[in-house]
Amino acid sequence: MVRCFLIHTVCPVSALSAGESRVLYSRVFGPDESVLTEQQRELSPEERRLLHKEKISVVAQVRSAIFLSREASSQLLVETVLGEEAVAMQDADSGVVHLRVGDPFTAEMSALWLGVQSLGFTLVCEPHENLLLAEGTLRNLTRHCLENLHMLGQGSEQVLLKSNRIDVLLSRLLSHGQLLFLNHRFTQILEKEASAYTAK
Repeated sequence: MVRCFLIHTVCPVSALSAGESRVLYSRVFGPDESVLTEQQRELSPEERRLLHKEKISVVAQVRSAIFLSREASSQLLVETVLGEEAVAMQDADSGVVHLRVGDPFTAEMSALWLGVQSLGFTLVCEPHENLLLAEGTLRNLTRHCLENLHMLGQGSEQVLLKSNRIDVLLSRLLSHGQLLFLNHRFTQILEKEASAYTAK
């Protein structure tokens, strides 16, 4: 099962210092109660929300893995503009980060990431999940976000304004955090539905 999906910044945003990353969108899947310890169960809903936000912001450590990957490849990062989403997807860096127990989840997790320009897309899965299927799902979600929601270029922080559209994409392509084996025809139907909704 997928535990959470994140969209966060990779390159510094003017309001942040060089070492910081901003979480632009997050969605947590699964039963919340199983994640909480006995002491945390007594927290108010607002305190629980802050706890989840804190955990999700820690997962943005993926940012350092993206930087290391880009430095190792020695490729120059060329900014693409709207309409060149396919080129940006081809040049995207990708990888997997193993999250130990307590870093930040109570169990081991695998964080699959995709770095596209100044944005990072991360899918946190349980360690027994099929990583090839998870990578395909992450690439599919990223492609839809880039093509239909126009996230590249200036103002990528507008992701915050498009969260309801991202929710619809997730409900179609990652229903309740379950990775789906999709055949070609079913994929086309889902993509048509998602494109029709995001075009509104």
